[in-house]
Amino acid sequence: MFSFHTSWKDRKDTYTHKPLPLQCTSLNFRDLQFAQAMLFAIEEINNSTDLLPGVTLGYKIFNTCGNVAQSVGLTLALANGNEIVSVPSKASCTRPAHVQAIMGETSSSPTIAIATVIGPFYVPVISHFATCACLSDKTKYPSFLRTIPSDYYQSRALAHLVKHFGWTWVGAIRTNNDYGNNGMATFTETAQRLGICLEYSVSFFRTDPSDKIREIIRTIKASTSKVIIAFLSHKEMDVLIHEFSYHNLSGYQWVGSESWIFDSQTAKMDIHHILNGAIGLSIPKAHVTGLREFILDVKSLNSSNNELFTEFWETLFNCKFRQSTSSANIQRECTGHEDLNGVQNSFTDMSLMPIFNNVYKGVYAVAHALHNIVSCNKACSNKVQLDPFTILQHIRKSHFTTKEGDEVYFDENGDPAAKYEIINWQPKENGVVEFVTVGLYDISLAPEKKLNFQNKSLIWARNSKLVPVSVCSEKCPPGTRKVLQKGRPVCCFDCIQCAEGEISNVTDSATCVRCLPEFWSNERRDACIKKEAVFLSYEEIMGALLTAASLFGTCMTASVILIFFKYRKTSIVRANNSELSFLLLFSLILCFLCSLTFIGKPSDWSCMLRHTAFGITFVLCISCLLGKTMVVLMAFRATGPGINVKKWFGHVQQRLCVLGFTLIQVIICIIWLTTSPPFPSQNFKEFKDKIILECALGSAVGYWAVIGYIGILAILCFIFAFLARKLPDNFNESKLITFSMLIFCAVWITFIPAYVSSPGKFSVAVEIFAILASSFGLLICIFIPKCYIILLKPEKNTKKNMMGKKSPHLF
Repeated sequence: MFSFHTSWKDRKDTYTHKPLPLQCTSLNFRDLQFAQAMLFAIEEINNSTDLLPGVTLGYKIFNTCGNVAQSVGLTLALANGNEIVSVPSKASCTRPAHVQAIMGETSSSPTIAIATVIGPFYVPVISHFATCACLSDKTKYPSFLRTIPSDYYQSRALAHLVKHFGWTWVGAIRTNNDYGNNGMATFTETAQRLGICLEYSVSFFRTDPSDKIREIIRTIKASTSKVIIAFLSHKEMDVLIHEFSYHNLSGYQWVGSESWIFDSQTAKMDIHHILNGAIGLSIPKAHVTGLREFILDVKSLNSSNNELFTEFWETLFNCKFRQSTSSANIQRECTGHEDLNGVQNSFTDMSLMPIFNNVYKGVYAVAHALHNIVSCNKACSNKVQLDPFTILQHIRKSHFTTKEGDEVYFDENGDPAAKYEIINWQPKENGVVEFVTVGLYDISLAPEKKLNFQNKSLIWARNSKLVPVSVCSEKCPPGTRKVLQKGRPVCCFDCIQCAEGEISNVTDSATCVRCLPEFWSNERRDACIKKEAVFLSYEEIMGALLTAASLFGTCMTASVILIFFKYRKTSIVRANNSELSFLLLFSLILCFLCSLTFIGKPSDWSCMLRHTAFGITFVLCISCLLGKTMVVLMAFRATGPGINVKKWFGHVQQRLCVLGFTLIQVIICIIWLTTSPPFPSQNFKEFKDKIILECALGSAVGYWAVIGYIGILAILCFIFAFLARKLPDNFNESKLITFSMLIFCAVWITFIPAYVSSPGKFSVAVEIFAILASSFGLLICIFIPKCYIILLKPEKNTKKNMMGKKSPHLF
């Protein structure tokens, strides 16, 4: 069965009379060539002495016009031999089929109709050009086989071809039949998995009105995609090419299916070259020796169907065998001996040799199956009945090599091995299009090797050598992520820069990846860089100033010690317990120096030292002040007879008091260090792009116990000094201690909220400032007035003056 015509005349049946036979139009030279290829194979087999010796193959040729209804009618005629059994018989009503195999059809839709009708009878149907993947379903089409690969592979190959060139935004045109609809459905499914979007998908059949074509053209012109996937048969493409040329639909990159991409007649009809640069898949090139000469010898066609031969001859040479005088245009009369060699049209074009080869291989598959059955019947004791089912089974198992070296076999679905050539339409200087093979798609290879391009330059739309771009949105560069546009396909998106701390280091990233805590994103957001480690160092200005202040306080305290030591025998030094004064000055030096442990990169030892040194030195300092105030207060309050103050508050008792208060703080620090000591830690929370190196407290209870103990002693010292403030001023320093402790308490009370609210290294600076401020407060308030008297007012540094009732005006 072949489609010797591509169309038919529309008719309106009234259902009151028997419908007239289908009137076919538009002679199809291609299927005439296919029929000639079948006849060539049959003649070659009949003349062979190796294949089916002594057996002659016969044939009947039917014209389906590509019409489904016509195909069904002819299939039923083949199945029952055009005989009507009207008289009941005792014999079985099932009869052997009139034919053992059917070659055809060319298109998928008529082939589906044929395979559906003939399937229950298991008559083999072998198609050379029906590629619909649906025909591989053996539950629906049990007797169907083909010598051309299924669109199951072609559709996926086209999708991978589109993906290879980076086209993610494409349009699609398909033939509105089983071939186009099923092929495009498979392509769409694969394309979606590969990230390809279809902006539009329109269908067309060759009998559609011209309004349908104009609607398709409007859709294409309104689109933004520059690549068109044309899953069309050559019949539909031949119709569309005229309208596309008329509307100057140029500048689009066409990607074609095997039905039209290597059809030279389609290329010749493209007079405006709108298909130049087209790329697509085709059946691999083939050659059958002697076939070209046989096709051009139309004697066999004449003997098969005189009516068809007459139409063919008249169309080929534009003549009439019988001149019509009624016609206005008198055509010359055909002689039947015209020379075919001087004719250039689709019949003499041999570009479809791969499809001729498919017909050739199909006939040989039937012949080999018959040969195996006949040979078995001659050699075997069990005779095999020559029925369609048996032939079908042997065809499925057939595996042979043609005279040209082509290996022929069928898989479990009745399909051959899938292999395609990638064809590129490249125009030459004379305007003729050359089909250049630029690559290969082989399904048998590994996934990464299936699509293989040769080292050949490609020509694209408008004869450009640059690969066209067809995307809905440009690729998102590294450092950004894709955000889908609302209501549009996934290929349409906006590029949003990654948030701080997140990166994307690949193109078209769907998400941004958050950097590890130790890292931060760079300005371009395409790489994670190591965060800057921040701590209070000696090199920066703040650290240098605090270090200078600490050293200045240390030197200042040391100077006071030297002054006191030099004038140690004077009244003002001796009057206020010089031993505790020197111990207090020593503890102040330690207070100034302990602030240096807070500066620099935290380590295990520095973290443990800074808080314990600070706690112990300040307790030692305040213990000395507390001892001074207690002695003064008790000395002047103990006015009763017989009370010996020196007995209870002598030098030994004062030393034990200082030692006891300090020892308590030492014990607190030891417990803290042994249970949960401070340790260096990395703070990622305060600053996004920086790591704060700080000392974690370990045990917050231990830290606040150290601070709290200092606070308790400071309050006690302030209370005792406050109570002793009205005692003879010349003799004691209670007012100075009261004022110094007032400053001390004020500093540390304001320290707590400032410390908690200061971020990172500034909290360390606040703590150092509090240490230095309180240390300077004690030094200045207690010792500077005495140094003023010693150095500038020596006349007041006498025992008489110390015992006086009037307070000296120090400043």
